[in-house]
Amino acid sequence: MLLRSISLAALLVAAPAQAKVIDQSDIGFTVAHTAQVAAAPEDVWKMLRLPDKWWSKDHSWSGDAANFWLDSQAGGCFCEKLPDPVAGMGSVQHARIIFAKPNEMMRLSGAFGPLQGEAVTGTLTIQIKKTATGSAIRFDYVVGGYMRFKVADVAPAVDKVLGEQLVGLAKALGGSLPVAKDDDEAKDAPAKKDASDLDAAVADLPKDEGED
Repeated sequence: MLLRSISLAALLVAAPAQAKVIDQSDIGFTVAHTAQVAAAPEDVWKMLRLPDKWWSKDHSWSGDAANFWLDSQAGGCFCEKLPDPVAGMGSVQHARIIFAKPNEMMRLSGAFGPLQGEAVTGTLTIQIKKTATGSAIRFDYVVGGYMRFKVADVAPAVDKVLGEQLVGLAKALGGSLPVAKDDDEAKDAPAKKDASDLDAAVADLPKDEGED
C-alpha cells in the first residue's frame, strides 16, 4: 500500500527533505498531514470510499489503482486484488476499518507497505470537518511496536508517501485550497484520541491549509 516495492531502500529514495513527523521514539512514530478542499464533507466521504480514484498506483502491490477497494463499515477491508493470469486471483489487506462515522471520521488499523512484515501496529485516523469554503481533511498515522527498520529512517519515508495519498484525495476533489500565512501552528496539532473529541481535534486544523 505504501510502496509497490517492499524494500527499505525504496522508501529512503522517496523520503522528503523536510518531513512532517510530529512525534518519534525508539518504538514508533506519528505523522500528520492536512488539506483544505472546496468540497462538502459528504462528497469527501464518498471519494474516500473510492481509493481506486485517488490512491497512487505507484504505492500498490499490483501496480494498478483499479484493484483497490474500501468497505464502509467497521470490520470492513481496505484491500487490493492481486490478479495473476497463471496462479489466479490473490489479494492483500492493507488495513481494517475500526471506526466509521460518515462525513466525519474513518479510522483504520493496518501496518502499510513494508511495515506489514514487522511486528507493529499502525492506526490511520482520517478526519473531515466542514468549513466555510468546503472541508478540512486530516490524516494522522500512528505506528508502534517492534520493527527491524530504524525509526529515524522509515518515519520520514512513510510520512512522504502518506502525504502523497492526501494530495491524491484532494486532487480527486478538485484540488487543495491555498495556505494561509497564519495557519502554520495548527498544522502540527495532534488528532484527539477519542471519537467524542472529533470536533475539538479538527477545529485546530488550518482554515486554508493546502497540501504539498
